[in-house]
Amino acid sequence: MTTDIPRARRRRPAVRAGWALLIALYLPDAAALSGNAFVNEDGTLRLRGRTVTLAYVYVPPTPRTCDTHRRPPQCGSRAQLALEWAIQGSFVHCEPLEIHADGGMLATCMAGDRDLALWLVERGWALALPEAPFAYQAAERIAERRGRGVWGIPVGEPGGRPHRAPPPR
Repeated sequence: MTTDIPRARRRRPAVRAGWALLIALYLPDAAALSGNAFVNEDGTLRLRGRTVTLAYVYVPPTPRTCDTHRRPPQCGSRAQLALEWAIQGSFVHCEPLEIHADGGMLATCMAGDRDLALWLVERGWALALPEAPFAYQAAERIAERRGRGVWGIPVGEPGGRPHRAPPPR
């Protein structure tokens, strides 16, 4: 008979099981990563000590340049600077598609409601891979037609676009 055990104590296992179920339902998958991301020169992300490659895109190497609008100026590849601008202090959430033996991963990543890989493709700083979703393929075609990013005139070369607007007269 359980009459010598206080009633509140008898309910604890059921309450603990209820909390465990509630937590399991609302916590994201343990393999997903979220937090502050740092952008590597090659367009990969560094998130919680892991290297994350954006899925469905190839980030071609571009010449190093400096963003002089920041203090101190920030230098890196064009794709790196664009991706850092897209993130701008937002938490990045990555859902892995593959986890590599070295701990790195191939993942789809979001900064707020922005799909980072798609954002790079739309601006011409990444190319859609053959297995990419239709939206990526379409965004690449549009970027190419509009001469954006790698599809445009190289910045800093003769006849290229200036780094910033000319000074007022």
